[in-house]
Amino acid sequence: MLEKVDLSKTMDKKELKTILEEESEKLSVLQRDCRAANIPVMIVFEGLGAAGKGTQINRLIQPLDPRGFVVYSIDEESKEERRHPYLWRFWNKIPENGKIAIFDRSWYRRVLTDRFDHHIPDKEIQETYQDIRSFEEQLFDGGYVIIKLFLHISQKEQKKRFEKLLEKKETAWRVSDGDLKRNKEYAKYLRYNEEMLQQTDTDFAPWTIVEATEKDYAAVKIISAVRSRLQYELEQKRASHTVKKSDIPTSSGQFKLGALSGVDLTKTLDRDTYKEKLDKLQKHLEFLHSELYRLQIPVVLGFEGWDAGGKGGAIKRLTSHLDPRGYAVHPTQAPNDIEKAHHYLWRFWINMPKDGHIAIFDRTWYGRVVVERIEGFCREDEWKRAYQEINQMERHIANSGAVILKFWMHIDKDEQERRFMERQNTPSKQWKITDEDWRNREKWDQYEEAVNEMLLRTSSTYAPWIIVEGNSKYYARVKVLETVIQAIEQRIESADHGKKITSKKGE
Repeated sequence: MLEKVDLSKTMDKKELKTILEEESEKLSVLQRDCRAANIPVMIVFEGLGAAGKGTQINRLIQPLDPRGFVVYSIDEESKEERRHPYLWRFWNKIPENGKIAIFDRSWYRRVLTDRFDHHIPDKEIQETYQDIRSFEEQLFDGGYVIIKLFLHISQKEQKKRFEKLLEKKETAWRVSDGDLKRNKEYAKYLRYNEEMLQQTDTDFAPWTIVEATEKDYAAVKIISAVRSRLQYELEQKRASHTVKKSDIPTSSGQFKLGALSGVDLTKTLDRDTYKEKLDKLQKHLEFLHSELYRLQIPVVLGFEGWDAGGKGGAIKRLTSHLDPRGYAVHPTQAPNDIEKAHHYLWRFWINMPKDGHIAIFDRTWYGRVVVERIEGFCREDEWKRAYQEINQMERHIANSGAVILKFWMHIDKDEQERRFMERQNTPSKQWKITDEDWRNREKWDQYEEAVNEMLLRTSSTYAPWIIVEGNSKYYARVKVLETVIQAIEQRIESADHGKKITSKKGE
């Protein structure tokens, strides 16, 4: 495909100048309109080395208000970024509603230069494409506009530009050995780029190929493409009807007799057994925490459950003997204004742990398919779509090497009422109980149905749900600790085994 692109395209200079001025003026207005409409925009510049990405980005931003955009130059991953899932650093850079983020190279680096330089095994390429498509689809479904521009030049033109840069000391640093190697093996690298375009050209995030030999022609095509897309998206948003909140429709009942109905809540532990087990488990977890750091294994633990289900108590016992420098607890409350201005998964992505660390979420991204679903804080199409989005996110994190466990702290309605009354009648615990807790209790059946569907649709081999029998706090706390320890031990054993195999191969 790319070899058939006519790279000699050009236009009359006067005509180019007129079009550029007109398009720039329109783009300036569209930026303000998109900001007023709270439309977040991501513009991606990819392409061959020396194709002029930096120059074209500079020309694109000239008519824009600098307070409304940010430009990111994506180089090799830093040491800190390598200790997180690959897409973590890009989730950290998505713009808030009404803002524009421009990427000079992007998440495609992994399937282009990293692949060419053998920094990523071939067996992971298709998996990476899948992650990228999922990432872009999630953003699109969340209201983001993604504009992708691929700047194309010939091997001969690229070599000429490299030689010109190398002539001067002031510009020679811009040409790396990798650039020269990719020019020498132009046909091979072009195949990687063509595969990337084919694999990721979608209806929601299409590619625009820019013939970049003539820089003025490229500038006009780029600014016209951006203007055209923003105008289209703005018109679409203005034409759409405001979606009103409505009562959550009653489902067919297929999940009514779900996972929760078969839980044995009579399981218990006596105090002496509990204290003995707790002490041994906490000391063992303390040791395993240091092993996680040694082997650079990240851990993600999510806690959901009924109000007063014992999440806080379980987390407290879990972290009691851990090194505070190696873990973080993230309590999840209603999103603030900044969080609302981003994709709903953004606030969780930015808190994912780096290698060797533990992230504990007291309530999680599953609020989308439970609380927001029941209370009408999101549309039906949004929470239904979230099951796939969540599974994709967890798969990517697991593929990066993380241990992921999700706990549902389960109690029955009578036990919840007893704990509510205890909190209400104990001055030191009254802060734990609110009118909202009592209101939510009235919707028990609706919540139970939503939880059963959540458990069914999002429990996977790489991120399983563990239902914790929680009527007995002692039993629940011990089960959480035992489950976490078992999962970590399995991963450590696997990691150590892998290191031994690698070591033997190197002998």
